[in-house]
Amino acid sequence: MNGRLLVAGLLGLGLLQGCAGRHAATQESDPAKVRAQLLRLLPAQVKDREGWATDIQVAFQAQGIAPSKSNLCAVLAVTEQESTFNADPQVPNLGRIARAEIDRRAARLHIPKLLVDGALQTPSSNGKSYQQRLQAVRSEKQLSALYDEVIGRLPLGRTLLGGLNPVHTGGPMQVSIDFAEQHTKGYPYDYQGTVRQEVFSRRGGLYFGIAHLLGYPTHYPRQLYRFADFNAGWYASRNAAFQAALSRVSGAPLALDGDLIAPGAIMPGTTERAARKLGPRLRLRNPQIRAQLEQEGSLDLERTELYRGVFALAEAKAGKALPRAVLPGIELKSPKITRKLTTAWFAGRVDERYQRCMKR
Repeated sequence: MNGRLLVAGLLGLGLLQGCAGRHAATQESDPAKVRAQLLRLLPAQVKDREGWATDIQVAFQAQGIAPSKSNLCAVLAVTEQESTFNADPQVPNLGRIARAEIDRRAARLHIPKLLVDGALQTPSSNGKSYQQRLQAVRSEKQLSALYDEVIGRLPLGRTLLGGLNPVHTGGPMQVSIDFAEQHTKGYPYDYQGTVRQEVFSRRGGLYFGIAHLLGYPTHYPRQLYRFADFNAGWYASRNAAFQAALSRVSGAPLALDGDLIAPGAIMPGTTERAARKLGPRLRLRNPQIRAQLEQEGSLDLERTELYRGVFALAEAKAGKALPRAVLPGIELKSPKITRKLTTAWFAGRVDERYQRCMKR
């Protein structure tokens, strides 16, 4: 069957939920009905249900994303996992974690601890020392604001932090601030501060989090793979499946991490080297292979000769169809994480919440 016809048929039956992203909203939905459905789907313990429902509905409408039950539940599941519906979630021992990170940075720069201690004893804008305020922070919003002040007012702060705020995620969906800063077009709210500050608001955190979760087209058979991508990056699950097929054909052991080309890499990495081994069989030259692997962040990769050729060879060798999405094998690393966690663990936990939402 023609691939596009198959996808269209599955969408019509509601079986290919993962495709229902930005480009799937073909007709305007009644905002009042979407909010009413959200009020039914939100977990019982959520406070200010009207506020959460409104902010989510506005984000869907502004981005042209289909407000299907599956998509709404996907957003609710990620939000519950990341913040339990707290616009400014608290992180246990955050002040201690932040001070330990500052000390690690100072050690790398060979800055004496005595000098760091002295700098942090400097009175801040509210009269308390930076060390006192650091010990008192409970949320990433508070920590981000404190880092901005440290960078702006302390010469050593700029040196320690490289002039960049090291808080990289925020808000109720813990979305990447870098991602938000790159996707401000169409943002439906007027704001006086920075995009970073908007991420730490409920409306902004939901808007950019929904864009990251659902704002790109996929051929995924389950929302589970979007949950993995939310953690590992767009198309990480698709790319990991490609790596698995490539490893099967080339014989090269590959990490199924979804990174086909290392960011900023000039020399070929392990995935590219494995693909080059198949170049003669696929009638592709090395520059063509590199150019096609560079489509790793787009649906266009699936239309390349490399992608199709690798799967054709792998399926011929396996004697069966191979999955086009697998959970990336990535271990999560962060000063906030105190035990071994993986992208697959994250996706599985969110999927459990998603399934509960779909039953509500």
